[in-house]
This record gives sequence, structure tokens and C-alpha cells, in this order.
Amino acid sequence: MHKESIYGLTMDQLTEWLMERGHKKFRATQVWDWLYRKRVKSFDEMNNVNKDCLELLRENFVISTLTEHVKQESSDGTIKFLFKLYDGNLIETVLMKHKYGLSVCVTTQVGCNIGCSFCASGLLKKSRDLSSGEIVEQIMNVQHHLDSVGKDERVSHIVVMGIGEPFDNFDNMVDFLEVVKDHKGLAIGARHITVSTSGLADKIYEFADLKLQVNLAISLHAPNNELRTKIMKINKAIPIEKLMKAIDYYLEKTNRKITIEYILLKGVNDQREHAKELAEMFKDKRHLTYVNLIPYNPVDEHGQYQRSIKEDILGFYDELKKNGINCGVRLEHGTDIDAACGQLRSKQIKKDKSKSKVKA
Repeated sequence: MHKESIYGLTMDQLTEWLMERGHKKFRATQVWDWLYRKRVKSFDEMNNVNKDCLELLRENFVISTLTEHVKQESSDGTIKFLFKLYDGNLIETVLMKHKYGLSVCVTTQVGCNIGCSFCASGLLKKSRDLSSGEIVEQIMNVQHHLDSVGKDERVSHIVVMGIGEPFDNFDNMVDFLEVVKDHKGLAIGARHITVSTSGLADKIYEFADLKLQVNLAISLHAPNNELRTKIMKINKAIPIEKLMKAIDYYLEKTNRKITIEYILLKGVNDQREHAKELAEMFKDKRHLTYVNLIPYNPVDEHGQYQRSIKEDILGFYDELKKNGINCGVRLEHGTDIDAACGQLRSKQIKKDKSKSKVKA
């Protein structure tokens, strides 16, 4: 029988679970401290927790369900981990080094159903959601790696932008956020966490109502319905008008700035007229909008798309600036190690299948 990772419980859930089984509230605090402050890898190391409590935990949970399958290190310090889940599925997690700290990009689903025609994450359709514990484990495995290096470094920022659509796994994603934000544990500040969505409007409303203080990014990638529908299948179900209403609600409810993610595709969405359209969309909310321009990382399976030339990237940036839109071109990380999200996973699955055929 598969046991869930104990990392999947928030502090409140762990406290309630233990108290329902006859243990005092302080036991949860002890366990939490061992998991997130001392960062043990075994229940046996929790030497101030009584035997009955530890036995109960062992019977019902495990600490680790992920194993490291592949690790790629870039010349710029970026590390891409390919983790194997308990059921054999593979997911990607990326550690990026910035001037402001260490950021980890986590995955929320096995595969993706959003259907963006330029993206490596969607090459394999979604087979299941990750549990909250599996998402937390990605952070903990990266932190354990940092601990082993011995430089006293810690994960300071999180982006929920890996494989999958985070808002399509909403409840588990929210539990994950509660765990990593908890001030008695990892204590990663809400404003150091960004969640990205391709535009699930109903969940944007729900996210706004939660008032989590976590940053929101919208993967837009096109300034009109015709173009967005061509490159993002989701736009058929949730057109830009519906998405913009949800964005307006979010901004009014939270008064927090949003980031608009815009991948530049050569000759597709990267011309000055596209920038003008984009600026027009956000002209009345410029003070709460930042546009993140992202140079495209080519994917073998999507050969119809290429990276925009430097002249067009700068032209797009210039046009937004001229129209009063706050924007920037994203610094690239890991371009020498399968930089595109989902690319390493896709290649490894092909490699593993090839090995299996040879053995057969």
C-alpha cells in the first residue's frame, strides 16, 4: 500500500490529525520542527518525540516518496532535477541562482492538458495531479541538496511554473503554499512566491478571495483571441475577455501587481503591432501590471517555432515602454541543459523507452 508523504499536511492538518488520535498539540510542533527546521530524512531521527507518536507516523506516512532520477547542472549554476515518483512517473524541478537569492520552480501535475502548441510540458498529456506532499517534497529535496553542499544556503523564492497547470490542481497547490509559508517551518515569505496560470478564470476569482499575498502571473503570450487560440488551446474555452474580467477582479480585490508572461515566438507574436495591442489591453491597469518578455527556448517537437531575433525582442520591449507599460526581458537560466520546461522529462522518457526496447 502506498503511503502519503507527511509533507502533504499543513501545520493545522498535522495538529488535528495527531490530536484526533490522542496526542497533545505540542507533538505536532515537535514533528514540524524536525521536518522543516532540522530537516531530518527519517522519523527515527526525531529523538524528542515519544515512541507511540513515531510509530503512528510510520504506520501512516513516509517522509520521502521522490527519488532523484537525473540531475543536470548548468554553467550558470542552474540545476535541473528529474525526480521519479512512487508510481514511476517523472517530474522536473529547477533550482535557479539569482542575485536576490535561490529560487525553485516546482511542478504540480504529471503532464499537462492546457495544450500550448509551443510548450514541451504538454508533449505528454496529464495523467494525474501531484499531491500537496509531492509538491512540497520538491522543495525539500532541493533544500536537502543545498544542505549537503554545506554552504548554509536556503531556498528563498518559489515559482509554481513547472509542468502542469497549477490552478487545475488548486486545493493541493494551496496546501503546498500554506506549508512552505509557515513561519515555524521553511518560512518562505508569501511575496517571494509566484504562482502562474494559463488563465483559468474561475480559479483566479477563488485565488483572489483567499488573500494569500502570493504573487500571480498570467501566461498570456498573445494580445488577441485569434492569435492566442492558435497557440493556446485554452483560449477557446476561456477567451481573453473572460480572462481580463477575472484579472480585473483580482486587481480590485487584492490591489497586488500581476505579472503578464509573454513568450516571444519569431514572426508569430513578436512584432511592434502585437506590442501595441498588448499595451492597449493593459493601459487602464498599468500601475499594477508588469510584462515579463521571455525569449523562447526551442523544442525539437515544435520545430514550427523559433526564438525571436534580438532586434524584434528589443523592438517589442521599446514599444511597451513607449506606451507606459512596465516590462523587462527575462534573464535566461540553464540554456545549456534542456532549458525549456518539460524538455528534460520528455527526452528522458524517450531514452528510457529506447533502453527497454533494446533489452527486450
